[in-house]
Amino acid sequence: MERQKKKILCVGLVCLDVISVVGEFPEEDTDTRCLSQRWQRGGNASNSCTVLTLLGSPCAFMGSLSAGPAANFIFEDFQKSNIDLSLVAEHAQCITPVSLVISSASTGSRTIMHTNSNLPDVTADDFSKVDLHQFRWIHWEGRNADDQVKMIERVKQFNTSSAPEDRITISVEIEKTREPLYQLFPHGDVVFVSKDVARHFGFQTAEAALKGLYGRVREGATLICAWAEKGADALGPDGVLVHSDAFPPDSLVDTLGAGDTFNAAVIHKLSDGVSLTEALSFGCKVAGKKCGFHGYDRLAVEFPPE
Repeated sequence: MERQKKKILCVGLVCLDVISVVGEFPEEDTDTRCLSQRWQRGGNASNSCTVLTLLGSPCAFMGSLSAGPAANFIFEDFQKSNIDLSLVAEHAQCITPVSLVISSASTGSRTIMHTNSNLPDVTADDFSKVDLHQFRWIHWEGRNADDQVKMIERVKQFNTSSAPEDRITISVEIEKTREPLYQLFPHGDVVFVSKDVARHFGFQTAEAALKGLYGRVREGATLICAWAEKGADALGPDGVLVHSDAFPPDSLVDTLGAGDTFNAAVIHKLSDGVSLTEALSFGCKVAGKKCGFHGYDRLAVEFPPE
């Protein structure tokens, strides 16, 4: 199969986002009327799949899904987005994870309260059944890292025995400040590290974080750190620091999923073989544009697939 026709696989969470838009963030112990409320399919890997598809990259999602009305909504929304669900692990007896989101119209901020009662993440055993020949890039949202390292090792073995044009690029996202996730640093060709993790390690800028954390990634890898309104920086194997300014919208409307949008846009471009500088700038442009409206659908209009 021609490389560009192969899919991008995102491994991680899908959940139900219940989003309440309010004029301004409510005070504790008050009664507030919402401007609007909606259900939206959420989760880092799920959101990145949405953006990849809108930008024109065929993709698949691998994660766990339960049963019931919320899961049905999620499943149907995946289908509307034309995202391959053949690798979803079904757990009918479990409860769908839910994120309650308060979105402030006055500031564009989003405050998230997440619950996951009993839905397990996909395992290395689940991943062992995946036909790797159909993918050109696999992205892991850092979650159950012990199992995810085993999944990545299987891809590395696949790459060792494959022709260069058939090898799969590996990317990982380290977003949460959880010690077990840090074992993922040396396992990605491309590693996305969050502002929160950078600050957890004591770094106050993306540039400082990249220089301080690059020793944790494998030789030849690219480390990327987005820093909200400050834009994003990246450090590749050539040792050259790359920076892109942010591209804020005229009016800040909805920042929910901005990081997932950035990651997906960068992966979309890098998987097409463009330069790190161009991919980083594109990621910031798409994430900035997304912050100017609710949801993701308008991205297909703003950045029509080529």
